[in-house]
Amino acid sequence: MLRSREAVETLPAYHPPLAGRTGLRLDFNENTEGCSPRVLEGLRSLDREQLAKYPEREPVEAIVADFLKVEPAELLLTNGVDEAIHLLCQTYLEPGDGALIVVPTYSMYRIYVMAAAAELVNVPLGDGFQFSTESVIAAITRRTRFIAIANPNNPTGTVVRPAELLLIARSAPEAAVLVDEAYFEFYGQTMLNQWQRSANIFVARTFSKAYGLAGLRLGVLAGDREQMRAVRRVSSPYNVNAVALACLPEALADQAYVSRYVEEILETRTRLERALGAHRIPFWPSQANFVLARVGPSRADAASFVDGMRRHGILVRDRSSDCGCEGCVRITCGPREHGDRLLAALAKVSGERGAVQGAL
Repeated sequence: MLRSREAVETLPAYHPPLAGRTGLRLDFNENTEGCSPRVLEGLRSLDREQLAKYPEREPVEAIVADFLKVEPAELLLTNGVDEAIHLLCQTYLEPGDGALIVVPTYSMYRIYVMAAAAELVNVPLGDGFQFSTESVIAAITRRTRFIAIANPNNPTGTVVRPAELLLIARSAPEAAVLVDEAYFEFYGQTMLNQWQRSANIFVARTFSKAYGLAGLRLGVLAGDREQMRAVRRVSSPYNVNAVALACLPEALADQAYVSRYVEEILETRTRLERALGAHRIPFWPSQANFVLARVGPSRADAASFVDGMRRHGILVRDRSSDCGCEGCVRITCGPREHGDRLLAALAKVSGERGAVQGAL
């Protein structure tokens, strides 16, 4: 009987709740408005011949490299950040090697590490979900070959200073250190080009958030050119499809759209944090396009809040299963109009929950 590898047999399943997503989608940290109109124009200009050919990644990589101010040899376009994580694990992890992640964080780090049959070490965030550089460095051993750090972190929205990330990389010279900057546009600080100071640093970006291209699955991985040469050996030459490649230059060219969208998200984030404070709902100040809030002490409280918001047409994400997040929900920030709808629903649900608690 054919059996999968033992590492695969023991993998945790990741099933994002995609079914039945009716209402305002503030549960997946997507761009809730949509992509730039220039992207749609680019889609309409595609012809039969372009779709019949294998996609050419390199010309678009040159455009992206110029935009990010790195060399083309230091960059690889990927099928979302997920593929970037997978490629690093495949490039650097042998069975039994050590890998560190700081939890709670993005679930796919764990899955790709375990699929490579590496030994996963979870380093919990400190009080208030504060990042502890000392704890990460203390967990590094001679077997550590991969470290993944989301900055800003998902689901907490917290960040790590560049100097601390550089210190971690220098403390683990034989490990690939991934700095996942999926939410860079909402934060503004980057580790791009820091591999010139420590060659084991990699930076991942996505075009799924601020650019509104989640459906096209576009990401980028950047790092030292010698290390990226090794990663390219693992990558398929056709990992990014022709439609995505045709759209990406148009998305990058419309920075006015991205800037306006990000400005509105930051405004909504501030309004949401103020509203949560007014409703006496504890939250963690965020540097991303979402806010993590604790709506009660138990998972049942989070589930009740999610259901209440859904009844008012708003989808938010229950994060109670994450380390240290019992009773927590994550709320994506949309542009101004969506922020208005969110805050109206939040007020209604908070009022309903207060009325129920008052009757008990």
